[in-house]
Amino acid sequence: MQQIIYFFTKNSTKLLFLLLLVISLYLTIQSHAFHKSQFINSANLVSGTIYEETNNVKEYLHLKSENEMLAEENSRLKQILYNSEIIIDSAFSIKPELRIASDFEVFQTKIIRNSYNKKDNYLTIKGGIKNGFSKDMGVINARGVIGIVENVSKNYATVQSILNTKTRIDAKISNSNHFGTLVWDGKNTGFIQLIDIPKLAKIHKGDSIVTGGESTIFPENIPVGIIDKVFASKNSNFYTINVRLFNDMTNIGSVYLIENVNLEEIKQLEEITLDNE
Repeated sequence: MQQIIYFFTKNSTKLLFLLLLVISLYLTIQSHAFHKSQFINSANLVSGTIYEETNNVKEYLHLKSENEMLAEENSRLKQILYNSEIIIDSAFSIKPELRIASDFEVFQTKIIRNSYNKKDNYLTIKGGIKNGFSKDMGVINARGVIGIVENVSKNYATVQSILNTKTRIDAKISNSNHFGTLVWDGKNTGFIQLIDIPKLAKIHKGDSIVTGGESTIFPENIPVGIIDKVFASKNSNFYTINVRLFNDMTNIGSVYLIENVNLEEIKQLEEITLDNE
């Protein structure tokens, strides 16, 4: 208390000057319309700036929940898209027509672990049996194919990455419909290989590679990458194509799982057919 009294006593002249200055400014502003309007405009500018910055902070703090909402909405939109008949007209515009049957369901989740520096790489995702996840679901993100679900527990699942030497995914050249198989040679994380493309196919650098229609895991036309190099062996009737991935597999977060609801029926039918041969 003594320190407070001492402070006011020591600075009484300065404090009196500041008080008189504030009173004089107030009287000046109240008695002159111009000064009053300028003061209000300045106050509005300051308060507006403060409110704007406060709102920016609030938006940043809510960014995670907003991203989760967007991911869920994208999941619903993808489900509609994958259960549509895709028609491409002469102007190359996509026109989805909804089918009555729903062949694919889409789930949204996130990656909690990602390996990419081995020959056989895997990812771990949040969500498992209790979330409806199961083996052989396709895994994608906004840029394209990520991998295939291999094992599922109650709360988590592991995904065989597209950067895995054991992975085999049906794919095609988008503008020619020639089919092949995607594999990985275990070398570069930015490239995979498309094999078994016949030499009759017309191939150009920069052509898009997408999932094929023969896959029971992925819907048709999901992006994979673009053709970077084409290798032709004299002893083979097929090309080996280096495909530059759309995805940076070293930097992925939110993903979508795709379930073919008819997968078990297809597997059973194929097993019966093989047994009868």
